[in-house]
Amino acid sequence: MKNDSSLPQANRSTQAAAGHWVLARAGKKVLRPGGLKLTQRMLEKARLVGKDVVEFAPGLGRTAEIIVSQAITSYRGVDQDPAAAKRVESIVSPRAGVVINANAQDTGLAESSADIVVGEAMLTMQGEKAKTDIISEAYRLLRPGGRYAIHELGLVPDDIEPEVADTLCKKLAQAIRVNARPLTEKEWTEVLQACGFEIEWVGKEPMALLSLKRNFADEGFVGVLKILKNVILDKELRGRMMQMRAVFQEYNEQLTGIAIVARKPQA
Repeated sequence: MKNDSSLPQANRSTQAAAGHWVLARAGKKVLRPGGLKLTQRMLEKARLVGKDVVEFAPGLGRTAEIIVSQAITSYRGVDQDPAAAKRVESIVSPRAGVVINANAQDTGLAESSADIVVGEAMLTMQGEKAKTDIISEAYRLLRPGGRYAIHELGLVPDDIEPEVADTLCKKLAQAIRVNARPLTEKEWTEVLQACGFEIEWVGKEPMALLSLKRNFADEGFVGVLKILKNVILDKELRGRMMQMRAVFQEYNEQLTGIAIVARKPQA
């Protein structure tokens, strides 16, 4: 199957591409650990109406599409991948949204210029320092009382054995070609609080990116048929999908989709 040149990492082979972009090549549009349901719950808790919204790493633009369909005041996306930025710009520009090609650690946007910052499935892919830098940038961008909404990969339970967590992370990194570092709920809340945020809401949904039930819910019947066709016809794609699915199934009880809405305190 020929790679879609509009997708991020289109110039990389299926064997080398990051797992989430492999799923995009297969035809998936929802690439979040807790699925579309958890994203929608998170956005509802973030209270978008009438707000200036910034989204970090919008990727394929599925969440951006939801955000700009709300009665928001403005939308600005920030993505370090030029292909992703261009793709999402085409989605949000009809509703006066803009996307800049920049890094989430240093967006270049004005301080206190947003009411809501959204980031999904991107902090997990960062090391400890980068996580802190990105969260601190979200804090800088937010006005007092503003909210930071994240949807990431979580570990359960909070007291998971360190050896189990380490082995899981190593196998996950091998499968998705990204040095992922998921955290427990306690760890996610602590890193947000360390940057000055107050936790308002936490939600979870099963991490079921490759389950048939989740894909029918996220992608619809036609979308699932397209994914199945692509996987059947492309041996290399099928191999990567099966490798990821095996790790997800092996650690089904230790992985979860987690969303958190945190608030910047009033001055």
